[in-house]
Amino acid sequence: MSLFALIAALLLEQLHPLSTRKYLYGWLSGYVQFFQLHFNAGQHKHGKIAWLIAVLPLLAGVVVVYWLLYRTHPIFAWAFNVLVLYLTMGFRQFSHYFTDIHRALRENKLDEARGLLSSWRGIPSHELNAEEVARVTIEQALIASQRNVFGVIVWFVLFSALGLGGAAGALLYRLGQFLRSRWGDEDEKALGEFGGFARQAFYVLEWLPIRMTAITFAIVGDFEDTVYCWRTQAASWPDSEAGILLASGAGALGVRLGMPIPQGGVLEDRAELGMGDDADADFMQSTIGLVWRSVVFWLILLLLLTLASLLG
Repeated sequence: MSLFALIAALLLEQLHPLSTRKYLYGWLSGYVQFFQLHFNAGQHKHGKIAWLIAVLPLLAGVVVVYWLLYRTHPIFAWAFNVLVLYLTMGFRQFSHYFTDIHRALRENKLDEARGLLSSWRGIPSHELNAEEVARVTIEQALIASQRNVFGVIVWFVLFSALGLGGAAGALLYRLGQFLRSRWGDEDEKALGEFGGFARQAFYVLEWLPIRMTAITFAIVGDFEDTVYCWRTQAASWPDSEAGILLASGAGALGVRLGMPIPQGGVLEDRAELGMGDDADADFMQSTIGLVWRSVVFWLILLLLLTLASLLG
């Protein structure tokens, strides 16, 4: 059931991308803002209480709905899983930026590519050259695929295996990510220690998916280079978890990521990740292939596990 729900959600998202997800994010923004306004006293414990109250009732509600639907008929529970996956997972949440930047670089429209990358990152990118635009775009795509696809799949499958309904797992991961971005990434001058628990919680939620994605990159890409870059370079990135993802992705692709880039008139110091050639539009195409091969590998693995369970 989990396998077919994942396949159905991926196909649905490719055939009919959700155009109104911004309204869902608008509702979530108001939802988390309520807890921030009423619980934020600048201390870590207040952030923990707010996180738990914001997340746990929603998870409990999703589990209850899943089981009520399952008792009515399993197909209703399956459709509910597909719906939640459709809302929480998908390539189309970021692929339009990547595709448009890739096309602009192919057509030598550097200014257009810079503008698109600036919109995607929320950081001015007008100082970057073509190679730097391709490099940063690949980095953004690897992180976005983890947050929008791989992490959701891992927690969906884990909750399905526990009999809690995969929808709750997908929701937990995306809520944890959203709260991290809204509370954990804010300046401590604005929130104090309130966002500390959101950062810790998402670190826990991301620990297993990041490593499973890195292992998959090694299997479907260049195994030796992936493992080497993971072991020797990941820790040099400011966010060591993101470093694992970027270093393994760079090793699998045989491309150099990271490295200093101009930002605000100064050179932003960044560690070098990966090995091989400089990034370009061709490597951007290879990045798409790496991500899709990884998704297909996970689906095949899930199929084999499902068959083994049935035969057992």
